[in-house]
Amino acid sequence: MNIKLLKLKLRNFKGIKEFELDTQGKNVNVYGDNATGKTTIVDAFMWLLFDKDSKNRKDFEIKTLQPDGQPIHGLEHEVEAVLDIGDKTITLRKVFKEKWQKKRGSATAEFTGHTTDYYVDGIPVKKTEYEQLIAEIADENIFRLLTDPTYFNEHLHWQKRRELLLEICGDVTDEDVINSSKELTKLREILGHRTIEQHRKIILARRAEINKELERIPVRIDEVQRNLPQIDEDKNVIENKLEELREQRKNAEERRVRIQSGGQIAELQKRLSELQANLISIKNSIKEKAEESVRDERKQLATIEDQILKRQMELKRLETEQKNNQFEIERLKKQIEEKRAEWYKVNSQEFEEEPPILKEEDKICPCCGQPLPHEKVQEIYDKAVAKYEAKKAEFNLSKSKLLEQISVDGKNLKNRLEELESNYIQREKSIKTIIDEIQTLQEQADSLAESIKTKSNNLPVIEEHPEVKKIQREIAETENKIRELRSNITDEINKVTEYIKNIDKQIAELESKLSSIKQLEQGLKRINELKAEEHKLAAEYEELEHQLYLIEQFTRTKVQLLEERINSKFKLAKFKLFNELINGGVEETCETMYNGVPYSNLNHGARLNVGLDIINTLSDFYNFNAPIFVDNAEAVTQLIPTRSQLIRLVVSEKDKKLRMEYENNIKGVI
Repeated sequence: MNIKLLKLKLRNFKGIKEFELDTQGKNVNVYGDNATGKTTIVDAFMWLLFDKDSKNRKDFEIKTLQPDGQPIHGLEHEVEAVLDIGDKTITLRKVFKEKWQKKRGSATAEFTGHTTDYYVDGIPVKKTEYEQLIAEIADENIFRLLTDPTYFNEHLHWQKRRELLLEICGDVTDEDVINSSKELTKLREILGHRTIEQHRKIILARRAEINKELERIPVRIDEVQRNLPQIDEDKNVIENKLEELREQRKNAEERRVRIQSGGQIAELQKRLSELQANLISIKNSIKEKAEESVRDERKQLATIEDQILKRQMELKRLETEQKNNQFEIERLKKQIEEKRAEWYKVNSQEFEEEPPILKEEDKICPCCGQPLPHEKVQEIYDKAVAKYEAKKAEFNLSKSKLLEQISVDGKNLKNRLEELESNYIQREKSIKTIIDEIQTLQEQADSLAESIKTKSNNLPVIEEHPEVKKIQREIAETENKIRELRSNITDEINKVTEYIKNIDKQIAELESKLSSIKQLEQGLKRINELKAEEHKLAAEYEELEHQLYLIEQFTRTKVQLLEERINSKFKLAKFKLFNELINGGVEETCETMYNGVPYSNLNHGARLNVGLDIINTLSDFYNFNAPIFVDNAEAVTQLIPTRSQLIRLVVSEKDKKLRMEYENNIKGVI
């Protein structure tokens, strides 16, 4: 789409009372001294489209101000533009004015706010319709990019500039970068599913860990070396000597056992064990024979006591049932008395309603007040009598049914009472029988208990039995003989024990030396492990360094490819998209360059041409051309060619009023 400004009219806008810019769609120059309103032209055009000034501000002063800074009231502030949009012409107009309103009871109007009126081709429209039309013509952000040569570099954040360039020229994929160099092909296997930046972070983190480990390993080795014991003896010599000492100790221990278990003592010990076992057997035999006489009686007593317990439990059950039975009998007797009283009460009830009697007023017609005929009076009386007889019959029937039911209930209660009384008598007989049985069994148990007690008191004392006393004397004699023999060999046993203690001391010293040797071996093994780990970490560190080098090469290659791709789209402007860091990495940026000089260091003329170069590329990308307003255009003698309409705003000290010219001819002044 190609948009050209054909005409722009201002009335009472930011101090300009009346001005018309008639471009006829051509490139024009607008001359004027400082503060004559050149920038106001751009503000008016932007306000007409987007409600903002050329600096993208929504809140700016539109009204014409007095010398004291106060606005002149009552004016309408108007901007109108005629645009050539492709194959059609459209006229846009916007009017900003004050609202004045008289309050009730007041003679003067008061200021209450502002209103804005919108027109398209002279027809009033709603604000929403107007804004929708503008949105269809151009996106505000794109329009500003394509109409202001400084907007891209001076108003957009560098990240937005970078995003826009990548959108226009396309990013360079990691695969593109890897394919551009054989040296980088190894990165495919190294990266796997990770991105370059993810793998860089992994490398840096792992490299830091390895550095820490490499710093700690020498300290660990030194610590292990300082704790290594000093050993002068050979391990094999110590082990052989230790084996000899253990053999000597074994022989000495066997000798001590032989002395302790000498021949005669061993025989006496054997005889003593036999006598002790024989004594236990005899005591058990005597006890068993003594208790044999009461064993059967104890069994009989246990059987009788079990029978007594069962009879007592049965007796307790029957007594509980009898108690419950008695309670139920008393309850039934009470219910029977209540039924009898209820029967007499119901039977004594009489029908209490009086027979019907006609009153004089019943014989008078309620409608006309005349006496009723005799037959009508008789009919009324007969109905009353019939109703009376029906109620009486119903009463007698209900009374008869109730008496019959009470009688049935009473008979049922009486039958149940007779049954319970019969059960009570039978249960009393059973209770007496069980009490007699318990008494008989208890007499039998008492007799057996007395017999068992008498026989138990007459059992012989085992320790006084002649055969027991004989064996006990022989045991005592054997023990005395063993003590005498042992007292004679105590000195010899003590010598052997002292010899064994000396051997144990030598064995402990040699085992301590073997432990130190084992500690030394483990320490040397740990040192070798640490050195191997150090070598492994160093190799891993070297591999990480190589991978980091490849990533840096990748980054440099990507920077070069990306900047070449983007810069090829522009004639003057070049872009620096990355900054190299001290650690060899890069960080994203977006700085516009011209002939190697950053945009911020360029003079105004160079900035304008660079801005126009960017607008040309953006216009091609968006397929959209719009009028370009070049402020302070006097700073450059020659602007680069552009397909868009150029409106140059030139500072001219001699022009105290705005003057426009195009194609070297003066067209209009204010």
